[in-house]
Amino acid sequence: MTGAKTVTFRGSFPALITPMKDGKVDEQAFRKFVNWQISEGSHGLVPVGTTGESPTVTPEEHKRLVEICVAEAKGRVPVIAGTGSNSTAEAIEYTIHAKQAGADAALVVVPYYNKPTQDGLYAHFKAIADAVDIPIFVYNVPGRTVANISVETLARLSQDCENIVGTKDAS
Repeated sequence: MTGAKTVTFRGSFPALITPMKDGKVDEQAFRKFVNWQISEGSHGLVPVGTTGESPTVTPEEHKRLVEICVAEAKGRVPVIAGTGSNSTAEAIEYTIHAKQAGADAALVVVPYYNKPTQDGLYAHFKAIADAVDIPIFVYNVPGRTVANISVETLARLSQDCENIVGTKDAS
């Protein structure tokens, strides 16, 4: 991760909801919510995870939510942007955007629906890690994705990709 800033991830990092109004993202409500989370003592923020409507917002809304969260956080707490997708190319695009927007790390969900093999999961996460130098957390949630990344695959990724730094396991 040459050139990447060093961030310590500790404490409570809530997965942020995405307020909606008339079927669209309510940006003003989201800004207020981000600031409320910080004022209430959250140690970091996770926008656009599955709790934040990542599967249902448009790509433009997804990117905008990351931008707003980073701008509102103003460096007071780290931002781990949800950048996962069923599509490796889209996950790479979201992760590159998260870095450009100033996010401190990315949370990338295991691809859903297609039930990839362990080699497929490895290839997916390796491609993302190779595309960007911010820290990446692998999000394993087999109850929602129908795929369960194995400890062996995670170990292989951690050995081969210095920017894969952790996992969120909801199995």
